[in-house]
Parts: sequence; C-alpha cells; structure tokens
Amino acid sequence: MSREAVARNYAEALFALGEQTGRTVAYAEWLNAVAGAVAASPRAQGILMSPRVTKAAKVGLLTRTLEGAPAEFARFMAAIVKRGRQGLLDEIAAAYLGLVDEKLNRVRAHVVLAREADAATRKRVTASLEQALGKEVLSTFSADPDVLGGAVVRVGSRVYDGSLRRKLVTLRRQLLSR
Repeated sequence: MSREAVARNYAEALFALGEQTGRTVAYAEWLNAVAGAVAASPRAQGILMSPRVTKAAKVGLLTRTLEGAPAEFARFMAAIVKRGRQGLLDEIAAAYLGLVDEKLNRVRAHVVLAREADAATRKRVTASLEQALGKEVLSTFSADPDVLGGAVVRVGSRVYDGSLRRKLVTLRRQLLSR
C-alpha cells in the first residue's frame, strides 16, 4: 500500500472520529500543529524516527506534548506512533485537511504574482477565485518576478496560468510557427 493510501486511511479514521465527537475542525488544528512542530524540529524528527527510542518513550513524549488536546486525539496520535507511522504525519495532515475542506466546501489556492500583494489585492483575488470556483477559498500568496505580470494560481493539482510570461511564450510560439 502506498504512503498516500496509508495516510488517507488514517486521515479518514480521524475524520470519522471528529464527525462523531463534533471536533472535526479542532482535530485539524491539532494535527496541523503537531505535524508542523515535528517538521520544524530536527530533534523531534530524530526522536520520533529513531529505532533506538522505544515506541513507549515516543508515545510518552507525544502525550506530554499534547497536554490540553482531546483525549481521543492523543490516543489517535499514540496509535500512529505504536504502528510506526509517525513518518506520515505530514501526509496524514494534508489528507485530513483535504477531507475537512471538502466537508466545508472550500479549497486551498496558492497564488503567485510578480510582486508582493497588498491586503486589497489579496482580498480582490480571493473574492474573484471564490466567485469563479463557487467555493470558499483559503489562499496563500507568494511573489516571483519571473511571472512578469498577471498571476499563476494552483488549486489542488490544477494550475491556472494567467501570467504575462506564459502569454509571451505562447505569442512567441505562434509567431515562430508561421
């Protein structure tokens, strides 16, 4: 079974638990925080991935870290460690967020502009995306001077390239093919 399929199974199990307890969004926040903290800390990664550290010690570390989290979420995280799946935290978190986004009728979009976007531009672009997609859009922005102008928008695996660079490349191809 692929890493993605395994991560999806864990995400679906947590999602079902979240639906039962009414804590779907809270679990997303906790899972995102844990995955982000582990990804940001080479020391935590080393401990969680080390075969020298017992699973019981790893579970104890996670349990202490998750003080304040719902008990069932802490047990879910312990199950991940006990089954040796802690290396899939990022994938599990991404799959879980996808399930939550689907439930809440929203999508995540990454927008690349030629320069940093101010608040008004961010708001305008997000509103345009929401209108075009018919869903709530959670957008992130970055700048890339190679875009030249316009925008490149990634929604899931789809890329909408409305950049000036792409338009110039297309125009060049058309002119050279004549």
